[in-house]
Amino acid sequence: MGISYSEWLWKVRLRFGFCTQSTSVMKGFVNMISSIGFLGAGKMASALAKGMLKAGLFASDKVRASDPHEASRAAFAKDTGVVPSTGNLELVEACDILVLAVKPDQVPAVLREIAPKLSGRHLVISIAAGVTLSKLEAPLGTGARVVRVMPNTPALVGESATGYALGTSATAQDSEVVHQLFSSVGIAVAVKESLLDAITGLSGSGPAYAYLIVEALSDGGVAAGLPRETATRLAAQTLLGAARMVLETGLHPGVLKDMVTSPGGTTIEGIHELEKGGLRATLMNAVRAAAEKSKRLGQA
Repeated sequence: MGISYSEWLWKVRLRFGFCTQSTSVMKGFVNMISSIGFLGAGKMASALAKGMLKAGLFASDKVRASDPHEASRAAFAKDTGVVPSTGNLELVEACDILVLAVKPDQVPAVLREIAPKLSGRHLVISIAAGVTLSKLEAPLGTGARVVRVMPNTPALVGESATGYALGTSATAQDSEVVHQLFSSVGIAVAVKESLLDAITGLSGSGPAYAYLIVEALSDGGVAAGLPRETATRLAAQTLLGAARMVLETGLHPGVLKDMVTSPGGTTIEGIHELEKGGLRATLMNAVRAAAEKSKRLGQA
């Protein structure tokens, strides 16, 4: 008898160490937190909130958000069922976990606004790309518990790839909370802060690269005679299946590639064209370019 996708995914995560506790334990641990507040109600905040709600980590009345832009508030409410407010300070008063989900250039002003209201019960999680821990901690004062996180948008469908780094005052329990929060919407790995720029370039920006590849494969299918809808569905499923093979088998991607590539067959002809077009070098350059941009944002 086959298993469902969710059951398969959980087994993969257990096998490769992506999850260390049962769902019931995870929910019980995080639900000791009174609520979570998103400072900024943009697309990433919506994706994370929706994923955490879907995972059952929080009831809807324990999720809050704020944003000065009416359009963002409306979109967040539509996506999550949670109606955001315009003010940040009421979130600080109501929530133990505060997710800083504004654009990098807006971070200093938001931190200055909330700093006077923060206390020892607060954990500040920043998902602002390129903003370093030192820049996050400085306006908040000594002892502020801060974690810098780099998720990606597939959190919306429970498939985020997240890296996070602890600030100087963040505790082991804070690390566990962050790990469990973001594991609820995909996988989460703790890294040194110096590696977060690389994670930004790879998994933070990576979904956009994947969408381009899906679109290009679909275009190729159309050029070969397939209807557009069929070509796009097949292209997306092909990438999904290939990714699942990497995770489930634990084999090197090159080994899996060779398993598909028969001598003198169709696949090697296609790979030859990809190599002539510099696909691998281009993707490597894309990751490095995005990582360097993240570094520059942190230095600004």
